[in-house]
Amino acid sequence: MPSRGHRTASLWGLALLIIWLVALAACAVPRVRHGLLRTAGHALVQNDPTSPADVIVIAADADGAGVLEAAELIREGVSPRIALFSYQPDRADRELERRGAPTVDPNTLTLQQLHALGVRATIEQIPGLVAGTTDEGKILGSWCRDHAIRTLMFVSTPDHSRRARRVLNRALGEYGTRVIVHASPYSEFDPDTWWQTRNGRRTELTEAEKLLLDIARHPLS
Repeated sequence: MPSRGHRTASLWGLALLIIWLVALAACAVPRVRHGLLRTAGHALVQNDPTSPADVIVIAADADGAGVLEAAELIREGVSPRIALFSYQPDRADRELERRGAPTVDPNTLTLQQLHALGVRATIEQIPGLVAGTTDEGKILGSWCRDHAIRTLMFVSTPDHSRRARRVLNRALGEYGTRVIVHASPYSEFDPDTWWQTRNGRRTELTEAEKLLLDIARHPLS
């Protein structure tokens, strides 16, 4: 097993690698630059090998990409259950309801999509307000403890997957829950071409900053 010092050095090495790659890519020749940019994109991605799990949890912001991947994992027999984070209407939704205007509950839509894709697995909701990755970790920690979840498959978007893995390992590790993170290939973010679109560039820079901050705050995760 790697020593704590070795793990810390490895994590800081990843952080410095991301910074170095993005900076170097800015001045490299096109062919070399594209290779460096692809490496920087993949630095955000965590895609663990698929194995049986007690439940598949779809990340709160995975949307249709998460639904598609979860449906495929169910068909592969990875798990008999899917869990969704509870939807909490925001201020605009509450005002629309007060005025009698229709609103869309994302979880209702997700259920409809899963059923349309032929998913007949048990689908349950995880209570609690989720405003970010840290909230997902805290809520999942207590939920896994209360439901005796030993192995959890977390379906995320690629750009969010490595940071999610770190957060969930910290939150669920104390309960003995094994976390498997699976990055959906249906996400708009493509680690091989992210620099070609404005949204891709924005996502790469934003998520790289969040990942580096997480490494700085929790170097031993």
